[in-house]
Amino acid sequence: MVERALRAPAWLEELVRTTPPPVPWPDVVRFAIAVPMPLAVAVLVAGGIEPGPELGAGVFGTTGALAASLAPRGGPLRDRMRRTAAATGLGAVGLLVGQYASGGGWVPVLVIALVSAVAALISAVNAALSLGSLQLLVYTALASGLVTPLSAGAEIAFFFAGAAWAALTVLVQAATEPGDPDRAAVAAVLTRIGELLAAAGTEDTEEARRGLTTALNDAYDRVIRSRSSIAGRSAELSELAGVLNATAPLVEATVATVRAGVAADPSDVTAVHALAAAVTGARELPAQRPSSLAEGPPTRRAVRHGLRLAWNVVGDPEERAGAAVDLPHLDWRTRLRDVADRTVASPDTRSFALRLALCMTVAEIARQLLPLDRPYWVLLTVAIVLKPDFGSVFTRAVQRGAGTLLGVLIGSLLLALLPRNGWVLLALAVAAGLLPWARDANFGLFSVFQTPVIILLLDLALDGGPELVLARMLDTLVGCAIVLVVGYALWPSTWRAPLDEALRDVVTALDAFVGAAFTGGPTERRRARRGTYRALTEVQTQLQRRLAEPPPISTRAAAWWPVIVQLERTSDAVTEAVIAVRTGEPAPDPAQVAVLRRAIGQLEDDVAATGSPDDAEILAVGVLAPVAREVDAARRLVRGTAPGRRQSAP
Repeated sequence: MVERALRAPAWLEELVRTTPPPVPWPDVVRFAIAVPMPLAVAVLVAGGIEPGPELGAGVFGTTGALAASLAPRGGPLRDRMRRTAAATGLGAVGLLVGQYASGGGWVPVLVIALVSAVAALISAVNAALSLGSLQLLVYTALASGLVTPLSAGAEIAFFFAGAAWAALTVLVQAATEPGDPDRAAVAAVLTRIGELLAAAGTEDTEEARRGLTTALNDAYDRVIRSRSSIAGRSAELSELAGVLNATAPLVEATVATVRAGVAADPSDVTAVHALAAAVTGARELPAQRPSSLAEGPPTRRAVRHGLRLAWNVVGDPEERAGAAVDLPHLDWRTRLRDVADRTVASPDTRSFALRLALCMTVAEIARQLLPLDRPYWVLLTVAIVLKPDFGSVFTRAVQRGAGTLLGVLIGSLLLALLPRNGWVLLALAVAAGLLPWARDANFGLFSVFQTPVIILLLDLALDGGPELVLARMLDTLVGCAIVLVVGYALWPSTWRAPLDEALRDVVTALDAFVGAAFTGGPTERRRARRGTYRALTEVQTQLQRRLAEPPPISTRAAAWWPVIVQLERTSDAVTEAVIAVRTGEPAPDPAQVAVLRRAIGQLEDDVAATGSPDDAEILAVGVLAPVAREVDAARRLVRGTAPGRRQSAP
């Protein structure tokens, strides 16, 4: 009884609990070298840590290196470079805009409010811009209170020089790495399928089957974990999730083949390994898709059917040729509408923009009115805690607030105790090296090590002492209080993320889209399509808010992400079918449209867990065939991958 009385509340235990992630040694080494190097060069040129233009150049170079080092995550090199460019470019904009946010009066207040609203809007576009929008806020806050002997042009130049140096280290690391671990995990599933097919009818089947189960679990865990750790949408991860989703029929058919003791077709084994190589990018997928089987054992026909479905997703140029006729012109308009749906047309985005602008405005007013030692730190704290990616405000505010307070204490004590020489650079390198490990754990731990890096940079040339520690902690407390009161307590709509309701809304909108696409007029079809994609935007927003929560809320929400990806693929398939009909393909039979809509209605029941799923496959021909396949995949996912369940071979 006593033990139970002393136990912390469950929500608090989940808030502070973290599973130690594996140490990403290549990233640790890269951060420890890339981040402090510009400052080390400046100190070497100046002959020590003394106030002056050399130290200012080193500080801005290191801030650029920090922004560019934090940007890359997993994925192809082009995506890492895109995130680096977004973080660096918007960070530089923040340095420029921050010049107009210094001093007193209403002009800085308006500048901060405008920048905050813009940052919230662009963060909804994709993961790269979500990261860049954070850098925009952070460097606007820094520039509003940071005074250096350098001109604005020199500050920007050294910032870009530091970012370029960090980008070079990213390129070097990419050249020495074996490949993208996310793609490798997905390709491993296809490789294990090929091995299990090859082992059919032999005594090695049980071991091969266990290998496939392990590969499936590892692949879903890897892709979902990567999605959970980024700030917004990622086309790369959605593609990989789509490939994993598409392997389900092939996995089922392969296991059925093994259980029946039927030897697999050697050409199917070769084709599965070709799919694995195409996923990793080692080889191009052959243009000729395996033909369907009209004869032979049922298990072989099932394997070939599953293989052809996976081939469609990994990339069949022939199938996509018909849908690409008028795609460029439509794609340009579609992208604009989708961006509008994600930003100004989204109620959640507008609400978050208002919330962020209000918090930053209150922080700016506090900066001007309160007698704070480092007033810009209040703005910086609000920007970091209320990171613009639609995540939970309360849990992240507590985690980041607690982490920032601890980081302030560590950083301020380091400045107070360490002599102004190479020891400071060593402490900076250690703190920077811990960042990639800490960001994979949780928001609070990341703040514990991010904050000392910033403090060591900004106050390097200042005399430290107990008063600096207390002043910095007071600034942090003020910033956290602003977020918790103005950004959370006054907005009851942020207290929950109705992901289940958003999922049902997507399925309802998808049903209306299918009906309008093949039975309605152009205006009705256009409105239904926009309604579907707005519903998809809403469900992605609610997912992102759930992913920002600590476990188990985030892990349960992440289990629904492959289903959301499949719903997006289904919407895209309907759009492609409409394009195909408009470019000359025969219109689908109304009876098939009705069958497809009944299946979508059943999917809605599956999502709501109010009906027993129908395992019958949707049979459709012509332009509806790709749509039917995507709906089949979505229904299979909902039936077999409820939140919290792991994938496994039957």
